[in-house]
Amino acid sequence: MLIKSAEYIISSPDYKQCPKADKPEYAFIGRSNVGKSSLINMLCNNDKLAKTSATPGKTQLINHFLINKEWYIVDLPGYGFAKVSQSQRKKWEKMIEDYLRKRKTLMTVFVLIDSRHTPQKLDLEFVNELGKWRVPFCLVFTKSDKENQRTVSQNVQSFLNKMRETWQFLPQHFVTSAIKKTGREKILGLIQECNEEFEEENE
Repeated sequence: MLIKSAEYIISSPDYKQCPKADKPEYAFIGRSNVGKSSLINMLCNNDKLAKTSATPGKTQLINHFLINKEWYIVDLPGYGFAKVSQSQRKKWEKMIEDYLRKRKTLMTVFVLIDSRHTPQKLDLEFVNELGKWRVPFCLVFTKSDKENQRTVSQNVQSFLNKMRETWQFLPQHFVTSAIKKTGREKILGLIQECNEEFEEENE
């Protein structure tokens, strides 16, 4: 898939204020500081599209980016360590859950996981929630260039093995590096397939 254009459209505090649900969309979410903005920028070949930050918890709204005038990338707030009050966190959680469960044109969620770490309870809890809500998702293991390949493979396998304990079928997974652009073609290939499905269903 060729990315010809990518533009920021809007940041919404609630799924009801998101753009009209008439195009397929793909949400990106992960723990704070997992490399979400870098991955979005790498996919779109645009270093300035999503704002990258060294401060975790920078994304606080539902951000829509229109790609090729045909589909959306949606940048969701991270879950986990951002230093925010309990009430703010509850608000974020509700906003994210409402969007994930009620947005009709959401095709799949890309859950980002830092490939440098062994399985984290928070990530496992989040994918289990998605399973409970029946929201389709894929796993994206990020920052694979920042660790040796053997460790990355072990961490990916450990995560999948952890899921096997409670999941009958495992989701698709991708190993990525925003620096080396690893995984870009495969992720865009999946998006292309989902876009075609969306078109067929909405003809």
